[in-house]
Amino acid sequence: MTARSIIPWLATLLLLAGAHSGAADYRVTTVAAGLEHPWSIAFLPGGDMLVTERAGRLRLIEGGVLQPTPVGGVPEAYVRSQAGLFEVLLDPEYEKNGWVYLSFAHGTGRANSTRVVRGRLRGDALEDVQVLFTAQPTRDTPLHYGGRMAFLGDGTLVIGLGDGFDFREEAQRLDSHTGSIVRIRRDGGIPEDNPFVGRENALPEIYSYGHRNVQGLVFDARSGRLWAHEHGPRGGDEVNLILPGHNYGWPVATFGVDYSGARITPYTSRPGMEDPVIDWTPSIAPSGMTQYRGEAFPAWDGDLLVTALVARELRRIVLDGEEVVEQLSLLEEIGERLRDVQVGPDGALYILTDSSRGRVLRVAPAPAP
Repeated sequence: MTARSIIPWLATLLLLAGAHSGAADYRVTTVAAGLEHPWSIAFLPGGDMLVTERAGRLRLIEGGVLQPTPVGGVPEAYVRSQAGLFEVLLDPEYEKNGWVYLSFAHGTGRANSTRVVRGRLRGDALEDVQVLFTAQPTRDTPLHYGGRMAFLGDGTLVIGLGDGFDFREEAQRLDSHTGSIVRIRRDGGIPEDNPFVGRENALPEIYSYGHRNVQGLVFDARSGRLWAHEHGPRGGDEVNLILPGHNYGWPVATFGVDYSGARITPYTSRPGMEDPVIDWTPSIAPSGMTQYRGEAFPAWDGDLLVTALVARELRRIVLDGEEVVEQLSLLEEIGERLRDVQVGPDGALYILTDSSRGRVLRVAPAPAP
């Protein structure tokens, strides 16, 4: 009997993964199951986990057990199609201040956008909830919200946004948050050194623009680099190195074509617009992303790890500074849409599968024979 023939949420898989320094055995086990389209995972001090469900619930995995009751006090999300609860992220000084950050779709079918709040987790509920950011303008589509977040080295928060699907031209406008990455202070204020502060007809939160639908954000504390990836249409998924004030091209320059097959633009590159570090055509539909720092897989140190929905894999991107050395596909044997990946305090990878019966998977080195 093969691993694929075993009931997926009970399976423990021994898989062979390509590693930059040779082959490496790893073991995949299920930590929790029965989650409704889990979207993001964060680790609490001590190793317990918070997991968002796109349906609007924040769940706690305590002592390795998924608690039956969702965390209380979470603001209501607008839930439809791609809309719902997105990222959960702990403050860099969480052990001092207790802040937990959430991104989600807010509003109604006629007027909705991406919102970010923070609150303090006390017991089984979120308290002291504060609204930090709400993207403007609102839209009437339940698609392309972005929602990923990351803290920079100075403690400011960057938030990836999307183009709402029907509003792609706005990604080239500075008077709209549509299709941008924004940067705010942890209390929701605007950093004075944001690139468009003081510029007429520009929103001061904007950090970069020309994005389609940002689905991964990683800040590398060692190098100071901010990496992002985003969905293209049919083709044109991108990994970008984010620089403040720069334009990343969408929809003027892209390798992707429209879902109808029509050409979006004749250009794949334009002056004054940043070219992607990686273009994925055909699309892999990248979702979460992390950078490996840990002892469990030492050969992976510094590599980017990207979960993929359409490709149903974990893509390992081997880096040499800003240069991509190699790409390797892992976990294809699982055969499921993968939504998020994080490195746990034990150095293992924790991965979310995207389904109505989603799982939390743990990927660790296989025990020595």
